[in-house]
Amino acid sequence: MGFLKRTNKKFDYQPRYYKGDGNPYKIEHKLDKFRKTTGTNKGLKTKFTDAIDELKSGEGGLNKTIIYIILILVFIFLYIIDFDLSIFFKS
Repeated sequence: MGFLKRTNKKFDYQPRYYKGDGNPYKIEHKLDKFRKTTGTNKGLKTKFTDAIDELKSGEGGLNKTIIYIILILVFIFLYIIDFDLSIFFKS
């Protein structure tokens, strides 16, 4: 009774444009290998220090223009809500 002893068929499927290095189905960002903040799970303090170090680094650091824009938007918001800035100055 050979028709009852069936085994599953195995297929050796490869995607069409597969180069052969690594898993083709692994989803990973292109730049993850260059960043310190991605990877193994660490403590909370280590995550913050890595993020601050990455922010301070010359490559991809915080742009001064962004800081200026944020400051201007904060002052516009304070003006809209009628915040009195004179509390910071001695008269």
